[in-house]
Formats: sequence, C-alpha cells, structure tokens
Amino acid sequence: LNTNAINFGVLSEPEQDATIYAYAGFLNSLSFPIQILIRSQQKDISSYLALLKKAENSQSNSLLKEQIQKYLTFVEKTVKENQVLDKNFYVIIPFSSLELGIQSTMGQSFQAKKTLPYPLDYILEKAKMNLYPKRDHLINQFSRLGLKIKQLNSQELLELFYQIYNPESVGQKFSTVKNYS
Repeated sequence: LNTNAINFGVLSEPEQDATIYAYAGFLNSLSFPIQILIRSQQKDISSYLALLKKAENSQSNSLLKEQIQKYLTFVEKTVKENQVLDKNFYVIIPFSSLELGIQSTMGQSFQAKKTLPYPLDYILEKAKMNLYPKRDHLINQFSRLGLKIKQLNSQELLELFYQIYNPESVGQKFSTVKNYS
C-alpha cells in the first residue's frame, strides 16, 4: 500500500496531540504484523527539463524565451547542488506460510518438493481471503489519521521492484503489464 505523509512540524500543538493519539489507536488496533518502508531517492526531473526545453524552443517572444532559459538553468543547478529527494511511504502486509496452513517454513516446503505445496489457485484465493480484510482495516485506520492510502496495482509494483533492484537506472519507462508475456 502506498501512502502520503503528514508534515507534523507545521501542525498546531492540539493537532499534533490528536495525531499522536490517532496513531497510538492505529497501532493498538493492529492484530497482524505490518512493515513500513520509507524510500528516499534522488528526484528524476529529466521529463520536466525536457518540457521546459520544448517550451523554450516553441516560444516566439525573446524575453520569455530568455526567462525560460534562466529558469531552466536555475532548476538544473538547484537539483545538482542540493540533491532533491523524493520520499515514498509504503505499508506492507506480509502473508506467511503459516497463514496458508503449512506447518514448516515455506523455504523447507519448496526445497523438498521443488513444487508449490498447494495448487496456485488455492494459494491465491487463500491469500486474498487473508489480505483483503487487513488492507481494508489499514485503509480505514489511515483515513482516521488523515492519510490517503491505496493499494498498488501490478504496473506500480513492477516499477517499484525494478527501481529497488536497479537503483542506477533513473528515468526508466515501462510499458503496461498487458504487453509482458
């Protein structure tokens, strides 16, 4: 699940107290484990710079063209000198082999047989039955905190995992999941 953040420092003291109590209520309401992942990465502004260059080239007014060029230089310099970071916040709901009904660890089950312990359809159905109520609970609790939270779709997950495992590839564009085989 992907969520936004609250700028806690700009809240008034009563709002900060209310947020702390709501967060404590959220933590106390959990009957299952979650993982919170905060990803900080350097902001990719290449598409924004390309848009500015296109606007500069299409501008007929020389004064506006000069202002766009100065702004473009300013943005490039600011990003290079200050390392502008993009932060993303994720809440992960794990699904364990114990919830599937397997007594031994998942790794031991797969090593011995080299196959899935149950048919794939059964595993997916069991995972959905287990994870959807947890997801819905988190969505309700986060809305009480004033946070928006949403489940990532397949395309977003694909891009996230690619970025995590290939940090050097900045600006990688993906086609839709339908185009993969």
